[in-house]
Amino acid sequence: MILLSQTSKYFQRHPFHLVDPSPWPFVASLSAFSCAIGGVLYMHSYKLGGTTLLFGLLTLFIIMFVWWRDVVRESTFEGHHTGIVQQGLRYGVILFIVSEILFFFAFFWAFFHTSLAPTIEVGSIWPPKGINVFNPLEIPLLNTLILLFSGCTVTWTHHAIVSNCRTESLLSLSLTIILAILFTGLQAFEYNMADFRLSDGIYGSTFYMATGFHGFHVFIGTIFLVVCLIRLTQYQLTQHHHFGFEAAAWYWHFVDVVWLFLFVSIYWWGGS
Repeated sequence: MILLSQTSKYFQRHPFHLVDPSPWPFVASLSAFSCAIGGVLYMHSYKLGGTTLLFGLLTLFIIMFVWWRDVVRESTFEGHHTGIVQQGLRYGVILFIVSEILFFFAFFWAFFHTSLAPTIEVGSIWPPKGINVFNPLEIPLLNTLILLFSGCTVTWTHHAIVSNCRTESLLSLSLTIILAILFTGLQAFEYNMADFRLSDGIYGSTFYMATGFHGFHVFIGTIFLVVCLIRLTQYQLTQHHHFGFEAAAWYWHFVDVVWLFLFVSIYWWGGS
């Protein structure tokens, strides 16, 4: 009886994953707080504001690396991500994407609240007088085609992984990452060529907040896909165990859909 009681505690009698104590959530919250404080100080030209922001970003990227490393170890090498655990992770990713939809909904609300009934403070016209908007048929349309094509390539990657076609999955995922980098570069070029800035009234505020946060999500999604590519090259994503990539693909499709709404509402309709 004593021997049984001593050994039974090492056997898990449920399919759930009870994670080990980790310092990364607490340290990540401190890094995010440092980014917020540093960003505010930097935008108000306080001393050491940029240094505080850079320190927060660097520590946040380091924490992302070690935290994802722990999750990969738990799922791939320790086998903790059972079917019921993966189901819970799917629900978590879906809820996260829903929260992101509500996040962008606030920016669209601000945009349409002003553009549908422009007040006298903005000249009673939209776009406001003096704002030279972008031609939607130039860089915005090109970026739209790039993102749509990247959605096709990431879907190609998923089907290739499920079909156990390793060469096709590596090729299609690499193409997706290249297209993502190209999109970010074109958006940076567009910002550099713009005649208006964030401080130029409600149009500049809504434009840069909506497109800027979308660009930030593209950047995070690109990192997500790069991690998946590294794992794919190391045979960590298999035909039956590849939820990490599925989460990245869902996130990338969300980014695609948000950009379509941005293109139609802000670039095309809002700029006419």
